[in-house]
Amino acid sequence: MSDRSNKAPAKKRERKPPTKKVPMPEQDPLERRKNFDEVALGYDAEQAVAEAEKCLQCRNPKCIDGCPVEVNIKEFIELVRVRRFMEAALKIKETNSLPAICGRVCPQETQCEQSCIYGIRNEPIAIGRLERFVADYARAHDEPMPEILDRIGRKIAVIGSGPAGLTCAGDLARLGYDVTIFEAFHKPGGVLVYGIPEFRLPKDIVMAEVEYLERLGVEIKYDYVIGKIRTVLELIDEDGYDAVFLGTGAGAPNFMRISGMNLVTVFSANEFLTRVNLMKAYEFPEYDTPVRIGNSVAVIGGGNVAMDAARTSVRLGADEVTIIYRRSMEELPARLEEVHHAEEEGVHFRLLTSPTEVLGNESGEVIGMQCIEMELGEPDESGRRRPIPIPDSESTINVDTVIVAIGNSPNPIIPQTTPGLDVTYWGTIIVNEETGMTSLPGVFAGGDIVTGAATVISAMGAGKRAARGIHKLLNGE
Repeated sequence: MSDRSNKAPAKKRERKPPTKKVPMPEQDPLERRKNFDEVALGYDAEQAVAEAEKCLQCRNPKCIDGCPVEVNIKEFIELVRVRRFMEAALKIKETNSLPAICGRVCPQETQCEQSCIYGIRNEPIAIGRLERFVADYARAHDEPMPEILDRIGRKIAVIGSGPAGLTCAGDLARLGYDVTIFEAFHKPGGVLVYGIPEFRLPKDIVMAEVEYLERLGVEIKYDYVIGKIRTVLELIDEDGYDAVFLGTGAGAPNFMRISGMNLVTVFSANEFLTRVNLMKAYEFPEYDTPVRIGNSVAVIGGGNVAMDAARTSVRLGADEVTIIYRRSMEELPARLEEVHHAEEEGVHFRLLTSPTEVLGNESGEVIGMQCIEMELGEPDESGRRRPIPIPDSESTINVDTVIVAIGNSPNPIIPQTTPGLDVTYWGTIIVNEETGMTSLPGVFAGGDIVTGAATVISAMGAGKRAARGIHKLLNGE
């Protein structure tokens, strides 16, 4: 009988420590808080290849399932790995018309990267950073146009040139439809140009993506307010459009129902960011758009828009900028990257706090804000723990500017001028979830006008679904 006790125990196989993403080069925080240049500087070719080489090339890649616009992530990353960057760009643009934008503002950490199998034991592959690199490379090297089907002689009207409208237009143009976008503003892009600051999404990137769509054959009419100049039904009944897509977003700001919201130095984040981004107030007086910023700014809210408003206030010269949010850091809805950048740039966070009154002087200017402390109770319908006021915890903070970033609602002009269009109590349009079609045959909708304020990528996904729905409808499917 052998004595096994004398044998040395088998050594456990040591696991390698988890790997991290190739770091993204960035501007130094002390420098970038003084300018509106892009914070993230992007990968170079060597960094992109190094990141792509970690991809497992899974037989059944879960990352693709996590992408609302169905990018073939596995194939484009393999093309990056072998340095076929232009082919990688064309692969992405088979399903995504706006990769340079997605690579910058899409919350990949809760989409494709969250589903990355490599990310089970490591940081996931930096899919967004690779998408940005590929798109920027293609733009700098005269990317070729994709194959476009022959024109089929059918017209589609797209209302709004935000991410939903641009995506829907691009997909339909590639299928051979004659697409016209009707844009109420003097520039295209919707929230991409009026809502997201230059330091996060340079406007020349948006214009380059729009120009690509125009090369696909998309026509854009500016300063054209549907509901005023023409109605949706007139586009179909009189102008001969075979289908209409409504992608007008949610641009009407919400305010708190507390005293002092009408003071002259209380702004909606929507107005504030529109003046700075679309109307170039940060380059005043070169651009004739003044914007007032105080010494002490309070931004109410915890989403990406609140971070944008706070970080913009820092760059405009405010001495102190504070985020006021009624839940804790764990419930903060903004992207972790944006929160991290805000903290690096000196933005303060006053959490578990809710305003109860904005205080003003005889001239109607803000001189302070009364707040109450909160504690978290049971989860509400959103799944987050409900904030509950703590009795006798009121205090007053000294601020001279308040920016409200608690969400937006749809503009009612299209529902009010479109008989038979079903909407919810909140004014959002009701659609078939699979096709995007509304209660009116041939009229589709998607993006924030349907969901309320959400992400750029979710709006793009809705635009893609609607384009597919329009194509099926017009082909008798």
